[in-house]
Amino acid sequence: MSVKKLKVLQVNKLYSPVTGGIERIVQYIAEGLKDDVDMQVLVCQTKGRGRDDVINGVKVHRAGSMGILFSLPISFPFLFKFRNMAGKADIVHIHCPFPLADLACMLSGYKGKVVVSWHSDVVKQKKLMLLYRPVMEWLLKRADVIIVSANGIIEGSSYLGPYKEKCRIIPFAVNPEVDRKGKEYLETLPLRRIDEEQITRFLFVGRLVYYKGVDVLLRAFAKVENAKLHIVGSGELENQLKNFVYSNNMSDKVSFKGNISDQELEREFEDCDVFVLPSVMKSEAFGLVQQEAMAYGKPVINTKLKSGVPEVSVDGETGITVEPGNVDGLAKAMQELIDNPVKRLQLGKAARKKVDEQYTMEVMLERIRKVYLNLL
Repeated sequence: MSVKKLKVLQVNKLYSPVTGGIERIVQYIAEGLKDDVDMQVLVCQTKGRGRDDVINGVKVHRAGSMGILFSLPISFPFLFKFRNMAGKADIVHIHCPFPLADLACMLSGYKGKVVVSWHSDVVKQKKLMLLYRPVMEWLLKRADVIIVSANGIIEGSSYLGPYKEKCRIIPFAVNPEVDRKGKEYLETLPLRRIDEEQITRFLFVGRLVYYKGVDVLLRAFAKVENAKLHIVGSGELENQLKNFVYSNNMSDKVSFKGNISDQELEREFEDCDVFVLPSVMKSEAFGLVQQEAMAYGKPVINTKLKSGVPEVSVDGETGITVEPGNVDGLAKAMQELIDNPVKRLQLGKAARKKVDEQYTMEVMLERIRKVYLNLL
């Protein structure tokens, strides 16, 4: 006698081949649980007519969109798609913030179970929050379970306080390919050539935008000695940051790598000694890239944000945590790891151990599977 599979509809703004952090998590969940549940995904097009795809065995429905405005797809077909598909689902799993999904759920009349993955508060678009907040509050009240990636996201949120009893902490998993390559790198590490320069190499990976704090990183890096910094990524602040480096005669120690291939990024993780995530606002809710550096056994310098960031890499355990925006504090942390190579290695070893124990795909998927099953 066959057992009927649980039907889950996962809902997000976009999906692969878009490669943002949330999109990757949605894909990991969809592909990782597709053999256990009847998994379908509903998202929007960035622009253009709707279409249906099958990606790695997962049915992906893309509602037509007129384009993106304020980071939100403008899609009326999405409302109808949601109503039709939710009516056939046992569980609807919505990734927030995504105001259109909140509204769609409210208008659909859906009576089944609702799981919300709360990735971050809306921080920048404060005026839009005046319109969005009543709908958002409706969804939070309606949700049966709210998944967050760290306790700091609950404590730092302006909205989750009244719903703490619904929250379940499930940390994100590191990319399985990065996990595997990090292990391979560490297994061959004793065979690799020791750097005769004795220059400590720092790495930043991310978009060059306001909340990432790269301007703070550069001002701090100007104060340290015997180090080099590679900056991977691009964004609206790129020219401003490059001008700072040029004006302060730092071109010999700071390199801008731009957007690079996965293979090139792999080499950057291998070649660095310390990873730095200097974010200054809780828009940085978790910092998946920290996990990737930790998978390669690298210590992390991060910031004490009211988010999940300082829980991913823990101060004194897998790296050093400093106050956001504190130039002197960040410079002191970098210089400390420059001057103490043994400490760097100890922190890096603990970082890899934490990945193995808490951040594998198997751990994340099993926790989400339990959430689904416990609801029914």
